[in-house]
Amino acid sequence: MSEMLYQRDVYGKTLVELGKTNQSIVVLDADLSSSTRTGLFAKEFPDRFFNFGVAEQNMIASAAGLAACGKTVFLSTFAIFASGRAWDQVRNSVCYSNLNVKIVATHAGITVGPDGASHQAIEDIALMRVIPNMSVIVPCDGPQTQEAIIAAAAAKGPFYIRLGRVKTATVEGKGEFKIGKGQLLSEGNDLTIVACGIMVNEAQSAVKNLQKEGIKARLINIHSIRPFDKEIILKAAKETRGILVCEEHSVIGGLASCVDEVVAEAHPVRVIRMGIKNKFGQSGEPADLLKEYGLTSVDIEKAAKALLQ
Repeated sequence: MSEMLYQRDVYGKTLVELGKTNQSIVVLDADLSSSTRTGLFAKEFPDRFFNFGVAEQNMIASAAGLAACGKTVFLSTFAIFASGRAWDQVRNSVCYSNLNVKIVATHAGITVGPDGASHQAIEDIALMRVIPNMSVIVPCDGPQTQEAIIAAAAAKGPFYIRLGRVKTATVEGKGEFKIGKGQLLSEGNDLTIVACGIMVNEAQSAVKNLQKEGIKARLINIHSIRPFDKEIILKAAKETRGILVCEEHSVIGGLASCVDEVVAEAHPVRVIRMGIKNKFGQSGEPADLLKEYGLTSVDIEKAAKALLQ
């Protein structure tokens, strides 16, 4: 049984460890430090933690100012607020000047659950990846969250790191984490399944079940939305019969759009997009919402068979 972890727990603990060795790190939050787990950093380093209250735009603008003075800034709030409410400040205050601000947004996607549509960010990848200078990372589990936070702290420039609310199973066989490089999780030449975030675990379950039926699916974890690994996608496009993209995000502007752009330009193949299709989220339990929006491992299996037909 894979270990189940909250990505935000891993994030909070990793921040504390980084804070012990890097005095330039400061952490900002918008009155959600208990939920985002930045409260762990606040307890350990109260003089390097700043709570801005429900004022996300001010938080982003202040982060830009701190970064301009040489600080490495980690800031957190829910994904819907970090990407939507403060988009102007992210674009003009942080990314335009290419500042060292790491936005770690939690509670992304429909698996936020009962909070409903107003708190379920299903557009955030699209909003962030369109901005010049922004790196966008979507870790698939707890251990990869730690790797992403450490990598972002060591790299220069703005980052958007997307984390979920619910516990996620640890994905097997990921290999080395590199910004800009996808991870091949299983070999296969019948079709390719490309996934990010919590959908990687759903896809891995689907791949195992498909294999029992004689269908060999190649599975790729794209944790780095931007920079994007074009090579691994083009190789899959050339060697398999089609690509199935799975994401807990709108099918417009996210991972599926990244794949579409690459194959359309260099090697057109059939691409099926599994995600949120022209709908808002709604209140419900996370598992029920995944079923409602067709994002379970069973749905992936059905879509894979449809692609091959």
